[in-house]
Amino acid sequence: MTTPLMTTPPADLTQAVLDTCNALAGHTEVPGEINRPFLCPCTADVHDHLKAWAGRLGLSTRVDAVGNLRARREADVPGAPTLYLGSHLDTVPNAGKYDGVLGVALGYALVEALGARPLPYAIEVVAFSEEEGVRFGVPFIGSRALVGTADPLLDLPDAQAVTVRQAIRAYGLDPQELKAAEVTGAALGYFEIHIEQGPVLQAQCAALGVVEAIAGQNRFLLRFEGQASHAGTTPMPLRKDALAAAARFVVEAEQVARSTPGLVATVGVMQAEPGAINVVSGVVNASLDIRHARDGVRQEAVEYLLDALQGFCRERGVSVQVTPRMEEAATPMSGPFKELLHRAADELNLPHPELVSGAGHDAQIMATRMPAGMLFVRSPNALSHHPDEMVNAQDVSDALRVGLRFLELLAGEVQA
Repeated sequence: MTTPLMTTPPADLTQAVLDTCNALAGHTEVPGEINRPFLCPCTADVHDHLKAWAGRLGLSTRVDAVGNLRARREADVPGAPTLYLGSHLDTVPNAGKYDGVLGVALGYALVEALGARPLPYAIEVVAFSEEEGVRFGVPFIGSRALVGTADPLLDLPDAQAVTVRQAIRAYGLDPQELKAAEVTGAALGYFEIHIEQGPVLQAQCAALGVVEAIAGQNRFLLRFEGQASHAGTTPMPLRKDALAAAARFVVEAEQVARSTPGLVATVGVMQAEPGAINVVSGVVNASLDIRHARDGVRQEAVEYLLDALQGFCRERGVSVQVTPRMEEAATPMSGPFKELLHRAADELNLPHPELVSGAGHDAQIMATRMPAGMLFVRSPNALSHHPDEMVNAQDVSDALRVGLRFLELLAGEVQA
């Protein structure tokens, strides 16, 4: 069924999106930075700002048991399925303005652009309370609540030994109502717009990209234990240098990733003890993060690297403890949603390369329950999780146009 192109979104909606991102950046736990962990007090201020926009649009709002703000536009037909739009409101420490928040603001802007036009589906804009995993070490608490998998996380402690359950209560919510946060009724799907957070679109001179899949990932904590000893009096053959074993592993992880297309491997933490210039390191605590869009490739690399790790340690008389912290399967995006996004961009004469997301997103959690699609917006300086995170106003306008056309085309598919 051919769906006619509706009115182009007004230019001031793009400015409204950018103004919202700027305004929400001012709600932070650390003055001079953007720092908004899960269920921090200033989350309520962010909700109030978005509720005011929802009120102007005539949307009903609620905050569910984990602090997700949900704004709903009902369908014109009773019992119609729901399309979920959104992204997250929490941040990493000293973050930028657009990671997560841009997708939430664009969700509201899309609803405003639709106006009173009838749709064969309801829309719910979800501003997820937690995606980054900063406070409790496990990400996606917000979206896990919608798919019914958050309950096992309630007793996780943060650095101050406050559990998720206690944090929910301290914010004024009730963990007993967690079940009510779960998606009910027919779900048409989930659509998320997000900054790319990398350099691919910039390198291709494209404002937007259609996400093919979200890479699967493993995270490990590594503890190397050797023997601290005097740097001047311990001969090299007699050393049990934990840092040397760890360093050898870092180089191997880099080499494996460089030689395997699409694989990324990162040792982001390395802390040596006792940490003195004249002492051979006795203990090193490190991390490993490894990702790929194909689970088989990732698993093969993990097996090889963990086996190599044991060899590097044996050579140096060092023991190692490996603690798995997370494993997420690769998540392909919905084929029909990708097709409609490509079609929308093509009709608007915009380039629309397909790319893999190396970062995790709420879409991968929502995809366990319903079809999911993602549209990436170019990151002009390829920076994210950083105060210098940027977007171009024209790119945001293009995302709004493609997003609106996607909603129109989706309506045509539902009515067909």
